[in-house]
Amino acid sequence: MAEASAARTSWLVRGAKAMFHLAIERSYARVGLVGLGFALVFATISGRLIYMAAFPEPDNGDRRIAAAATTAIRPDIVDRNGEILATDIRTVSIFAEPRNIYDKDEAVELLTAVLPQINATELRAKLSTKKGFVWVKREITPKQQAEVHRLGIPGIGFLPDHKRVYPNGTAAAHILGITNLDNIGIAGIEKYIDNQGNKALNDFGLVAKQTDLKPVQLSIDLRAQFAVRDELAWGLDHFKAKAAAAMILDVQTGEVIALASLPDFDPNDPADALNPDRINRMNVGVYEMGSTFKAMTLAMALDSGKFNVNSTFDTRGGVLNWGRQKIHEYHGTNRVITMPEVFTHSSNIGSAKMALGIGVPGHKAFLKKMGLTDRVRTELPESAEPIVPARWTEINTITIAFGHGLAVAPIQATAAVAAIANGGFLMTPTFLKTTAEAAMAKATRVLKPETSEAMRFIMRLNAVEGSAKKAAIPYYFVGGKTGTAEKVIHGRYVKNRLFTTFMAAAPMNNPKYLFVTIMDEPQGLPESGGYATAAWNSGVVTGRVIERVAPVLGLPPQFDPPVKPFPLMVKLGAYHATQVDGR
Repeated sequence: MAEASAARTSWLVRGAKAMFHLAIERSYARVGLVGLGFALVFATISGRLIYMAAFPEPDNGDRRIAAAATTAIRPDIVDRNGEILATDIRTVSIFAEPRNIYDKDEAVELLTAVLPQINATELRAKLSTKKGFVWVKREITPKQQAEVHRLGIPGIGFLPDHKRVYPNGTAAAHILGITNLDNIGIAGIEKYIDNQGNKALNDFGLVAKQTDLKPVQLSIDLRAQFAVRDELAWGLDHFKAKAAAAMILDVQTGEVIALASLPDFDPNDPADALNPDRINRMNVGVYEMGSTFKAMTLAMALDSGKFNVNSTFDTRGGVLNWGRQKIHEYHGTNRVITMPEVFTHSSNIGSAKMALGIGVPGHKAFLKKMGLTDRVRTELPESAEPIVPARWTEINTITIAFGHGLAVAPIQATAAVAAIANGGFLMTPTFLKTTAEAAMAKATRVLKPETSEAMRFIMRLNAVEGSAKKAAIPYYFVGGKTGTAEKVIHGRYVKNRLFTTFMAAAPMNNPKYLFVTIMDEPQGLPESGGYATAAWNSGVVTGRVIERVAPVLGLPPQFDPPVKPFPLMVKLGAYHATQVDGR
């Protein structure tokens, strides 16, 4: 019995061993099969990855665009008092993945119903491509985003974006410039910012948010900017001019306090910015500046030592014959006049005789020293090259002496007059806030101090008894000069198409600001007796600007005339030196 039980037990053990042995043998085959399957899968994936790395699909930058999450981040632009001139706001843009849109006609119909400004034909063409990423609409509103989101179209998505906004509209538009849809600066200070490294920072992904960037502070005073544009717009309309521009320059620092050029544009909607008549006339236009150039001629003559404030010039006859050319007076005196009278009577003959006394080489050298024969470079990328005579002869020196024959950008003529007024230091105009100390460190002395005093006296005299009376606002001790130039049309001067300029500084005993207005083809009015010369239009606008802006800029009125404003002129017994007071 026991033997039988032991036999059964032994049989069961041998059977179990045999069964498990067969199971293990069978599992070897299954494990091998599964292992082979995994090897094939991994080999396929590896092969695909190697192929994709060796032969990437062309995506035209689509994935890069999507990964970059749209536009560049830009710093705020603020005025000298910290007021916002330009800033970024967060927005959203719509993109599409054409490969994932199955019913393209339905997508086009739905999207254009919600966003009617989208061109249906162009959108259908975009969605019909094989690209993995296309833009549908940049910079949409939250309401538009919600409406598109409710459509639930597969293959349509949103990406965070940044939109550049200009809270003050047209104010300082020509200074600020504009950006493109990718928030890259393409004009003005916006382009300057990118040229200074902002674009590189964005390209390398080093800017995460706007607060990472320090605001760019300009020299502009927004209050003065609004006032200047407002008065300029009045002048443009009142005198029926084609265009006009104005600016205020701090003669002690070279800072541009305000600049307007009309017609202008709104950088929030820059479609008009590309119109040819929307240029920044102060920086990009080049013009013959007319009699304002006589300030250069007198300064040159005085600084040379060949003439002094008491030098006289014979203008009898009213005509200067030079070869076949005849130089005429506009305000002829038909007598011998002093140097200050050359300025106050705007004598072409007197100016020509001064320039001839210096000579062609000396004249060219002086104008170059004053920055008038080379392109002026400021922070604004846009600038213009002066038009200089190809062959500079004595007749060129004669005509340039009274403002014809050399065309410059008004901003560089302004810088030269500022040097005459500020003691003789030429400063490149700047649109960034700076200090007097920093400005002087970069300045170049171009005139003797006594030359500057003589010119300040002469400019003040012109406001008392000459052509600058229209801008002689009481108690601000203003001095200045008019300039009227006939425009060159098809190579010929046209008498009834004028370009007028007025430059005025205040206060002339210690100038702080230079005010400039230019007008393109202003018309004569009954109030001006039909005259369209500078005193009647640019001069009037400049006076209105001074009266309105001086209190804003903290320029105090001088209720009592300054004490001995021009001591050297009194000592030399200059023409009417004792009669020039602050009233």
